[in-house]
Amino acid sequence: MKKYRLPIAIFMLFLGIGITLSMSSGNDFYLINFTYIGSFVALGMVLFIKGWKYSRLIVQFGVGLYMFVFLGILCKENMQIEGFWYYLFLGVFQAATIHYIVAKIAGPLIFGRGWCGYACWTAMILDLLPYKIPQNPRVKKLSYIRYIVFIFSFTFIGSLFLFKVDNIENIMFQSFIIGNILYYVIGITLAFKFKDNRAFCKYICPITVFLKPMSYFSLLRIKVDKDKCISCNKCKSVCPMDVDMLDNKRSRKNGTECIVCNECIRACPKNALES
Repeated sequence: MKKYRLPIAIFMLFLGIGITLSMSSGNDFYLINFTYIGSFVALGMVLFIKGWKYSRLIVQFGVGLYMFVFLGILCKENMQIEGFWYYLFLGVFQAATIHYIVAKIAGPLIFGRGWCGYACWTAMILDLLPYKIPQNPRVKKLSYIRYIVFIFSFTFIGSLFLFKVDNIENIMFQSFIIGNILYYVIGITLAFKFKDNRAFCKYICPITVFLKPMSYFSLLRIKVDKDKCISCNKCKSVCPMDVDMLDNKRSRKNGTECIVCNECIRACPKNALES
């Protein structure tokens, strides 16, 4: 039972968030929403413990499609960063605002960049491409692009409010569709260009501006038992985000990039890694 403590804890965390938001808002949707997400994440962790190869993929599609298709397309909620700025300017604490606080601002203090590994609907598709293990070194000078996209998204929404543009809600839905199409096209192109499925995450994704600093303090971290480790470097060779898993310090190389995919744990021949 001890090995299932983490998935149980994660499920209880999401359940607690759902109950709290439902009681404070009087809207039962939050309970259903966060219970659903928590159930899929916990299920994926249990399947991983049991050795299922596609455990994380099940979570990615279970959560990613729900948020992209149901919340984004059917409910017309812009869950991209533009939606966060939109509700922030409106002064409304709901939808994308709650999503960002839970998944990308406060949440990473607990589970790091788990969003990137288990729920992102962009990465959900990119992870199906052939370059799960990066074939080329990271081009660090391209990382600044994420800040340009971040600033652009803020400026775009700010301009809509500043110039009092009509029918903003419709524009937000259109930007959600167009934005996702661009993300997929750019993400797939970069994956083949750099032979790295996660190139988009490393260079373009504006969400990492929130995720990286918060993830530094994450409670959920993959650590190495130095007594068991034989320094075979298999963990580092399979990491899609180029994290140095042999260093337990928070300042380890690309430490804030860890998406908790657990591929390093799966690859370790001595079971020296654990989260």
